Amino acid sequence: MKVSMRLFNLCFIFIVCTFISACSQSDSVEVPKISKVEKLIKHSEEFNKEVLTYQTPGGRVHVAIGFGIANSIMVEGIDGNIIIDSADSVFEAEEIYSFFKKKNSNPIKAVIYTHNHGDHTFGTSFYLTSQSERPKIIAHESTDYYMQRILGIINPIVSVRSARMFGTQLPEEDLINVGIGKSLNVSKSPPGYVKPDTTFKDKLILDIAGIDIQLFHAPGETNDQLFVWLPKHKSLMPGDNIYKTFPNLYTIRGTTHRDVMGWIGSLDHMRTLDPEFLFPSHTRPIVGQDVSEALTLYRDAIQFVHDQTVRLMNEGYYPDQIVEMIDLPKELKESPFLYEFYGTVRWSVKSIYNGYLGWFNGNPSDLDPLSRIEEAKKFSKLVGGNVELLKSLNEAIAEEDMQWALQLSDRLIALEFSLDETKALRKKALIHIGERSSNPNKRNYFLTSAIELNESFDGFPASERSPDLVNEISTDTLFNLLSVKLNPKNIYKNNYVACFEFTSGLIKTVTIRNDVAEISNKLEKCNITVRSSEVELKLALSGLKNPVQSLASGDIEVDGGKVEFLQFLSSFKYSIYHLILSKFSGLAHPSELFHDLLLLYVLRL
Repeated sequence: MKVSMRLFNLCFIFIVCTFISACSQSDSVEVPKISKVEKLIKHSEEFNKEVLTYQTPGGRVHVAIGFGIANSIMVEGIDGNIIIDSADSVFEAEEIYSFFKKKNSNPIKAVIYTHNHGDHTFGTSFYLTSQSERPKIIAHESTDYYMQRILGIINPIVSVRSARMFGTQLPEEDLINVGIGKSLNVSKSPPGYVKPDTTFKDKLILDIAGIDIQLFHAPGETNDQLFVWLPKHKSLMPGDNIYKTFPNLYTIRGTTHRDVMGWIGSLDHMRTLDPEFLFPSHTRPIVGQDVSEALTLYRDAIQFVHDQTVRLMNEGYYPDQIVEMIDLPKELKESPFLYEFYGTVRWSVKSIYNGYLGWFNGNPSDLDPLSRIEEAKKFSKLVGGNVELLKSLNEAIAEEDMQWALQLSDRLIALEFSLDETKALRKKALIHIGERSSNPNKRNYFLTSAIELNESFDGFPASERSPDLVNEISTDTLFNLLSVKLNPKNIYKNNYVACFEFTSGLIKTVTIRNDVAEISNKLEKCNITVRSSEVELKLALSGLKNPVQSLASGDIEVDGGKVEFLQFLSSFKYSIYHLILSKFSGLAHPSELFHDLLLLYVLRL
């Protein structure tokens, strides 16, 4: 009996071991997993092009998804409808409206901006031209301020970085999506932004076409952000304060510091309303119990990153250390609402740190570091010279240590050493990292940066501006833009005053002094006085109308000399007038005769 039991035990152990071995062998086989990039590809399902209709307690709501980056929403009223966010181009708004009309053909009574970004505002002019009566344009009181900023002094750099981030120059096969939408379509037509005519500070209650509308200021992704609450519909339109991806607490295209704690407060306000329908301006609507869960998870993720960053910041850690120390808790990290398909925890940490303490990380070594080129020279010397540095770059590429390769290429480019080979290797690194990134912002930025290294790359196309858009740009914005375009190398004369008198009664004075252009609204002792309408000068300075023709026709009049006016404008960087005048080289101060001859010449152009 003992022998048989012993034999049984041995057989049992053998069977168990065999089973475990089989399981182990099975597990040792590499089972293909869905890569992060494949997850990004699947994420594109969020942007399947369609118009969804929801029957809420208060009436029907239609959501246009996948036409561009942002959703456009139409709420049905009794004798009219409202549009929430007008899409990112006039072309796109027209296409969306053709679908909306099939749902309900009542006139559009109002367009509401959730915030100032172009993908929410650039389709608006279509609704002004397509409706028999002008719809109300409703927004927060600061929306136009931020829009003027985007259209004004920082437009050149933000446009370039946006093009990289959204991959507008990438071949169609290389663009998967942009995280919060299918693609950016602003280039399909001139931006159709229209200034709001109805604004508020904290809260606005309206009744439009029988729709009970409550608007609340809700700073978050932007300072001017608002959310729309339709109490009878139990419906919330949160703008960009929540969408199905980790939020952009910082955007790599460049932006002012985003108020993270204000963002949390805005989400908490939304939670108190207990909405049944959530219609975000990006990704697909959420209905039922999932609404409360999504809002809670979202605000908790933002607070976690904020609180842990501040904790570690106060313990004396540097930003580059903190980004390696913070990871979302498991429940948050695994939430489909918080995949890093747009913002990232790492970028958020750096932004929060900078928002509280500014650019200096506290390390004295980083207070006044060596210039890029001086650091590169010393680094090259340390490794044994430029040839050895290039050798290290090649080795990094061969070992697929691509981030290190990028940093090495930075130094070789600063040294201007073997530029053709260096750029070719840098391009390989950019493509390698970009293709493997699941974050569209990073992916598109890297792949576009690789394209920029091609000899055939001809720069980013300038955004098209229509007369209607230029008219929406304030004269203040125009002159502020003039100020930051002053190029000290091209200054015609210091201690020079140009006065502008507009038919509207507005006065602007530009005083060039000490290589700066002071802008004021009062008349000074003028070297020249320019008279025109505000629209005429806007068109001339934007390049939509030949300024020489404006001078010749008398639409722009100048006391003090037309050529003097052209030379004054040549002081400003990238001015078309500088290009005109540069045809005549060798004479810094032409004679009066030359003035006249020059004027006659340019007036013939």
